[in-house]
Amino acid sequence: MTRVAHAVATKKHRKRVLKAAEGYWGGRHRFYRRAKEQLMRSMYYSYRDRKQKKRNFRALWIVRINAACREHGISYSRFINGLLKAKVGLNRKMLAELAISDKKAIGKLVELTKA
Repeated sequence: MTRVAHAVATKKHRKRVLKAAEGYWGGRHRFYRRAKEQLMRSMYYSYRDRKQKKRNFRALWIVRINAACREHGISYSRFINGLLKAKVGLNRKMLAELAISDKKAIGKLVELTKA
């Protein structure tokens, strides 16, 4: 039986891993084993943080809306409850954008929720 060398496939695989690890610090972009370990960790973080990014943005929007509501003398929870009762279909992302750019619009929404 003839001997099979895997040099071409191995080199191609290692080259792909080291190419993906460009920019990592120290041996993590130089040595195959370290690069592979770091890549696995990086892929895990990127997958996890794509989910966490949505949570973080929602929390940021809530903080911004709450700050704008407090300026008009109402709490965030009462504001959102009032919007639901008034059947206003604005999501938190748009409300946060209004809180930053258009203070008058938030004031009108607060008046609407108080009524």
